[in-house]
Amino acid sequence: MKYAEVDSSTPVITELSSRVEDRFCTLRWRWPDGVQAVCIHKASAEAPVDGDSPPAGMKLYTREEYKANNGYRDRLDDIGLVAYTIFARLAEHGDTMLVRQKDGDNRIVVSAGKARIYYSILQKKGLFSKQKTVHMTITAEVPVGRDVLCYVKKKGGYPSGKEDGVLFPFVQDFAAGKSSLPPIEIGKEDFVRIFFTDGRKYGLYYELVPE
Repeated sequence: MKYAEVDSSTPVITELSSRVEDRFCTLRWRWPDGVQAVCIHKASAEAPVDGDSPPAGMKLYTREEYKANNGYRDRLDDIGLVAYTIFARLAEHGDTMLVRQKDGDNRIVVSAGKARIYYSILQKKGLFSKQKTVHMTITAEVPVGRDVLCYVKKKGGYPSGKEDGVLFPFVQDFAAGKSSLPPIEIGKEDFVRIFFTDGRKYGLYYELVPE
């Protein structure tokens, strides 16, 4: 299987659209005349899209299947942004050829949703102590890497962001489910909050929810 040479007469996929509902994505597109099947590639939207050879792991989908199902329906098991690319499938001299469209009209990006990360922070202060003990708990719907979250300590009030105080990284990954972290000691005028290390990046994949 390889890419076909494309010119103005090559049949291409157009009017590609998506609809996401209940963790399922439905794709619809206009079939070019003469094309009876396509190959569908699914990958993270951050994955590279260029290459001299067609990507592996594609699904063959026929025009008859499309008509019977009123489109292509796929379950979204991932989180974050997912890219679908629909390649028109041609037969040429006994070889299977795929149409690579430089205009990008055969590629669409959908949001597969966000996994929730719940966190709780409990502070305990002794009657005559100059310090207080902080207990942090993370409850994640999916495994979360240690580089996703951090906690910030600020004197005199709760920090409003990761730059508003002293930032501390976490030293271990978080498994799916509840993780109780070792307690830490802070000054009695200090306050702690948990943030994403990169809100723009990780906010596409996770939702941080206080308990």
